[in-house]
Amino acid sequence: MSHPRSRRTAKWAFVAVFPLLAGGVGPAWGVEEAQAASAGPATDAFLEEVVVVGDASLEERLGSIGSFSTLDADEIARIGATHVHEALDRVPGVWVTRGSGQEHLTAIRSPVFTGTGACGEFLYLEDGIPIRPAGFCNINNLFEVNTEMAGAIEVWRGPASAVLGGNALHGAVNVLTAMPEGRRLTMEGGPYDFYRVGAQLGFGAAADKHRLGVSLNSTSTNGWRDDTGYSQQKLSAVHLTDVSGWSVKNTLNYTLLNQETGGYVYGFEAYEDGDLRRTNPNPEAYRDAWSVRLASHWRRGPWSITPYLRRSDMEFLQHFLPGQPKESNDQTSGGLMLGYDVTEGDLAMTFGAQLEYMDGSLVEDQAEPLTDSSPFNNAVRPEGLHYDFEVQGQLMAGYFDLEWSFLDVWTLLYSLRAEWQAYDYDNRMLTGNTREDGTSCGFGGCLYNRPADRDDEFFNTSGRLGLERQFGDAGYAYGVVATGFRPPQATELYRLQRGQDVADLESEEVLSAELGFRSPRWSVAAFVERTDHFIFRDAAGFNVSNGETESEGVEFSAYQGFGRHVFELSLSYAEHRYAFSGGATGGEVIEDGNLVDTAPRWLGNARWRWALDDRLESELEISYVGDHYIDAANTAEYDGHVVVNWRGQYALGDRASVFARVINVLDERYADRADYTIFDPDRYRYFPAMPRQLYVGVTLDL
Repeated sequence: MSHPRSRRTAKWAFVAVFPLLAGGVGPAWGVEEAQAASAGPATDAFLEEVVVVGDASLEERLGSIGSFSTLDADEIARIGATHVHEALDRVPGVWVTRGSGQEHLTAIRSPVFTGTGACGEFLYLEDGIPIRPAGFCNINNLFEVNTEMAGAIEVWRGPASAVLGGNALHGAVNVLTAMPEGRRLTMEGGPYDFYRVGAQLGFGAAADKHRLGVSLNSTSTNGWRDDTGYSQQKLSAVHLTDVSGWSVKNTLNYTLLNQETGGYVYGFEAYEDGDLRRTNPNPEAYRDAWSVRLASHWRRGPWSITPYLRRSDMEFLQHFLPGQPKESNDQTSGGLMLGYDVTEGDLAMTFGAQLEYMDGSLVEDQAEPLTDSSPFNNAVRPEGLHYDFEVQGQLMAGYFDLEWSFLDVWTLLYSLRAEWQAYDYDNRMLTGNTREDGTSCGFGGCLYNRPADRDDEFFNTSGRLGLERQFGDAGYAYGVVATGFRPPQATELYRLQRGQDVADLESEEVLSAELGFRSPRWSVAAFVERTDHFIFRDAAGFNVSNGETESEGVEFSAYQGFGRHVFELSLSYAEHRYAFSGGATGGEVIEDGNLVDTAPRWLGNARWRWALDDRLESELEISYVGDHYIDAANTAEYDGHVVVNWRGQYALGDRASVFARVINVLDERYADRADYTIFDPDRYRYFPAMPRQLYVGVTLDL
């Protein structure tokens, strides 16, 4: 099943964007950057301006005690990512595995989570506001934000629930909307009919009463594997003004994705096979999604007030399930964030609150009867509706941060948050595990069970206690103990299988301790964590919260400039182990002490940037993913991989430049993601990574 409308959408979006003659998504390097390397990377004012208002920045809200990394607009533009993993893989302790098209799975100081319990392990934000309601996450959330043209991307590693709330269990990613100045247009092309056009347009000067900035990009590709094309459009708009002494930042963000989705290729090291790796066993699969978010950040003196509205809608074929049912889900939500800052001498305090309402729905529909699987699957997965439910959610939370500086060099940090999450679930079908018409399935009943209408509530608290010691210009050392929580998501509570009428789930919790040192040129952090009540689907097909894991690791990053040369390194080593024994659905056998699957111990990224002269600049990048188990029993393994990338730019003058990127320079055959299943005779399955790619483009300042 192909989706030609995807490429039609991109074609007309390209035509619409071109006349704007404004801003871009390609590299935009200043020649001063490498020349001034000893003082750190230079900035590009056109792309990098980010007006931080209220609680937009994670670093502002969470402080310096902990592990955080920031990719500024200069670096984001230099990377020119065609998928978000190309940018975030530079952060120590972070691994974003690429799926088909724009799909992805994320690991931040954690394994890559899949299936039940995977969604909501990390909090994704835009200008400090979660992009989804707390109980209605999407595991591929990052394709819903404009990371390609962001003013900055902030990554917080470790629990952040004490300030940010539920889902900030293992970390958080915050995308800051840029405020462009002037006009810039970028156009680029690449293999497999890849085309991208980007525009940025700024109106008004800093002294004006009103300023407006617009960033827009559109991408189209046929995909390198069979039937894996996609088109994607993203729009960000910023309006800055003052109202009666309040500084106001209004934002609008819209995204659209139409994607033909590729499935796994099967067989041991199938990604090595030159023909097999290009095939798509599921040409009928697709994903169509759009999202829109509005926010208004108001700040005056100690007060900050941020109302926001969100809407998203997605439809996709679950090609990974027998019968390939179609899922449609949508949510409409809005809320209000309040903040009040108090500073008295060496004591600074912030008090905050958040109120939120959500109305979401999910429908799962199987178009055809299943006839080509086992007799059991054919009987228990009937055609017709499987689920049709609506969930209304409410969230109320309050928090405070206390920061006390004493004895000139010491700082104490204490944070506490209390959060109440409630769900009102309405089953819009027959209750139970019958077919849509009420008849029973064979083999003891249909697989899908629809619980009766019910209400659920979860109350969680999270704290953080940290201590920092300054060592002058050399940097500072810190220690922090923090807890995090994640309330069960709506799909885990109400998308059940037969035999389970109620999912009696607890909120997932994590306890973390971290020691670190941060200097102007390097940083290191060592951490230990324990996660309790991890939610997964057990051997009986029940959603349970009995899982426990333990993690420990070290993360390191460094930066050094020598004349026109800049060297950067990100490196992490971590072990994530199961702390319980049991069986999981799919025949997985979990034993206490086993390494968690899809959790490489080693992750690394190194970059060498240099300016050959005032016009020509270049970057060489080496990315490393270590070997790791791909099943819970630790019987199947992926060997890991090393990938080399190159990026360069040549200035044609003051207002034009050309650029090029070669991704996977050595044409390495590797897997973006490796997995293992006992239900297929080949067992091993992979998302093969793209071969060598060359992208070229031009950037015009107008």
